[in-house]
Amino acid sequence: MSQSRRFVHEGMKVPFVLLVTCFAAWGVAANMTDPLVQVFSRIFSMSTLQASFVQFAYYGAYFLLALPAAFINRRYSYKTGVLVGLGCAIAGAFLFYPASIAMTYGFFLLALFLLAGGLSILETSANPFVIAMGPEGNATRRLNFAQAFNPVGTNIGVFLSATLILPQLNVADPEERAAMAPEALRAVQQSELQAVMIPYVGFAFVLVALWILIYVYRMPADREEESEGPVDVHFGATLKRLLANRHYSFGVVAQFFNVAGQTCTWTFTIPYVIAAIGGNEAQAGWYLQASLIVFLLSRFAMVWLMGFVRPALLLTIMALLGTGLSLYAVVSPDISGVWAVVFISASLSLMFPTIYGIALHGLGEDTKFGAAGLVMAILGGALMPLVHGATLDAYGAAISYVVPGLCFLVVAAYGVFDLAGKSRAVPADAI
Repeated sequence: MSQSRRFVHEGMKVPFVLLVTCFAAWGVAANMTDPLVQVFSRIFSMSTLQASFVQFAYYGAYFLLALPAAFINRRYSYKTGVLVGLGCAIAGAFLFYPASIAMTYGFFLLALFLLAGGLSILETSANPFVIAMGPEGNATRRLNFAQAFNPVGTNIGVFLSATLILPQLNVADPEERAAMAPEALRAVQQSELQAVMIPYVGFAFVLVALWILIYVYRMPADREEESEGPVDVHFGATLKRLLANRHYSFGVVAQFFNVAGQTCTWTFTIPYVIAAIGGNEAQAGWYLQASLIVFLLSRFAMVWLMGFVRPALLLTIMALLGTGLSLYAVVSPDISGVWAVVFISASLSLMFPTIYGIALHGLGEDTKFGAAGLVMAILGGALMPLVHGATLDAYGAAISYVVPGLCFLVVAAYGVFDLAGKSRAVPADAI
């Protein structure tokens, strides 16, 4: 098989499999976290806006730690970045234990921040590492394939929440909790927070095993400095080139709104379902599970379609579909609107890796810092849920889905921008 037709370079198969496992791992964490907005809202009797600081802490950490990750990758190696990221994530996940004992919202936010910071370093390292593992011609498709295992993790994360966390929530509403004696309320909260803690600590042990496997396996050098020593970092010149690259800079904007739309959609699925058809958190959680199953199946379908259709065209079509489904959910807050929210996940399935691959195309030596910028764009997942939460508090769950609908329009605009530019179609021999 010629090098141009390889999916990954020789000697990269086992490292690729290990990285695919990392993609699944951060999917578990992200989607165990999505229901925590509703969970903490009930446990601590908070408004939706206050509870949305869960996502602010989580995705804010992604923003703050992505650039340090780029320095690690540039000066040392992708493998170093992966190990540092996993180490930080392990520490954050273990912090859920003392947080459950302290029983304070701020402690949980700190644990989430450290967990997400580690995953930010991990993702900043793993995504471009996957791109570098094979020919550039099929890089976007290869990244989509690796990212296809992310929803395997997201489904596991939602399943863990639906089975271990949500059913343990006491049915008492804020008024009933306010009427409880302090000792009784503390006992209820203690039981609920222990249920939150258990899957995160279990997840930490899984990450420890993955860290050991990656550490002991010798990976082929992902760049020349692994054999020649650390390289100098010229951040100023790199930043200037990246900002001048309109295709890349628009990609960062598109990624911001993609992650914003994705986070809003999944974070507020449970409140939408409860408002539309009734029920409790545990029952509504199964619709979030259905969303992630749709996401998983669609991701593999999109990888197959990219063998025939230009990625930017698929991106445009699916982003417009996401806007349409969001607006339908706004005007039809019933069971059909619930299923519209569920199927938004089909639109989301290809967005992150496709924007990522298109924006990094041809960056060469600037890829490491370019990757950091695209991960920093995950800040959209920190900011827009606050807007969505405030809109929900003011106007209701249905109207609030205007927020992700508008986000997807920006993603569609980036797809059109790429289609209007110089052809970036995948070579036939790279498929």
